[in-house]
This record gives sequence, structure tokens and C-alpha cells, in this order.
Amino acid sequence: MTSLTSNPQIYTTDKHTAIVEVENLVYAYPQQPPVLDHINLKLNVGDRVALMGATGSGKSTLLENLMGLKQPQSGKIKINGVTLTPKTLPHIRKQIGFSFQDANDQLFMPTILEDITFGPRNYGISPIVAKDKAEQLLAEFGLEQYAHRSAHELSGGQRRLAALASILALEPTILVLDEPTTGLDPLWRKQLAQILLQLSVQVILIASHDLHWLGKVTERGLVLTGGKINIDSNLTTLLQDNMTLEKLGLPVDW
Repeated sequence: MTSLTSNPQIYTTDKHTAIVEVENLVYAYPQQPPVLDHINLKLNVGDRVALMGATGSGKSTLLENLMGLKQPQSGKIKINGVTLTPKTLPHIRKQIGFSFQDANDQLFMPTILEDITFGPRNYGISPIVAKDKAEQLLAEFGLEQYAHRSAHELSGGQRRLAALASILALEPTILVLDEPTTGLDPLWRKQLAQILLQLSVQVILIASHDLHWLGKVTERGLVLTGGKINIDSNLTTLLQDNMTLEKLGLPVDW
């Protein structure tokens, strides 16, 4: 079986092709002003994007709208040219691998191996093929010896990697991660970064406050403030602008 994390030629779409398009997206919680106020966003093939913003700025809300977990008041979301609607939601969700802030939300089976095979089997993949794929991912992530353990027996870093493996087993074209380094020590943060840098997906979008880590795994930075994306910049350049980051409530050295 071909490695799921080391084949950069899987996708040959033109790099100017939009994979994710958000047009005038508005989302508000009941009796609250919009947390997303006419958001416009385009992610192209090959984009590795950091979504930044102070706590409460709406990062998770935006990601959940992209996944169809929340319904916007207005606006449009397109994934690979298909508009997100209740009818197209199942098709679109098959293309997006979404990692919640808490890895425990995605690990619910008796063993890690069963967690990773659950998604493919749910989509009709044969048990043998699903098991082969899961074992390959466990080996690539250095977790093969934990295949028959439950998530509760793993460390925080191991659970995070197991949750990522359960997502990649579905072979998504888009990877969306919400605060993936929360609770991870430096060694696990490094291992997670190395895995992400090898992935052959079309787009990676990561919401995080871990600015130094983002600088190692992403190239483009979006900053969400006041319900809008007010900065769309080369991330290296943005991380060198300490004054701007400080004003946005994102002091880079803290």
C-alpha cells in the first residue's frame, strides 16, 4: 500500500484552483452580534494556512461552518466547486478531515485500531482494507504497539496522533485542525509538525495560538478580528511584525 503521508504527486490540480471558497459568510449566536461578519476567503491547492486570532474571535466557529456543523445566517461556502448545502453535506464532509480541539471527541471505540478503522468501514471499505490502512498509519505515527489499547491508556500526544490517524484513514483532500498542539510537550509538537509537513493533501488550515509552531508548518497567515479577516499575509513576515501582533492580542513571545 502506498504511504498516506509521503506521496506529493497524489494531487495534480493547478495551484491557482480554489479548493475552499467562502463568500460573505455571516454567523451569529442567539442575541449576539455576528462573530463572523461577511467573511470572504479563498484557499488554493497547496495552501498551508494558519488561522489566528484572540480567544473568542471566532476561529472555531469558522471551522465549524466549513464542516457544516453550524449553519450560517447568510453567505456561501464552496468546497472544490460544490456549494455547501444540507444535500451536499455528506459529499463535502468526505473531503474534509476535521480535528476537534479535544482528541477524546474523536476517539470513542474500545481500541485505537477500531477508532481508525471506524470511518473507512462506515463508508463501505472492507474490513481487511480498513485494517491494513489503519495498521500502516499506526506504524507511520509510531503507535503500532498501542493498536489494541484504548485512548484512555495513551498520553495526550499519542491521543492527538491517533485522532489524526483516524482522520487520515478516510484520505481527505482538505485537513482542518483546531488547536492541535493543546496539551502537547515539545517532543510531541515536533512529531506532529513532521507528520503534517509530509502530508499530501490539497489544503491544510490550522487554527492555533501556538505562533512559533505555526511558523514551522504553515506559510500563510489569516488573522480574524472583529468578525472579519483583517490580515492575509505571508506568515513569516507577519510573525516578524511584533507590534501588529501585540495590538491584535497575539504577542508572539508569550
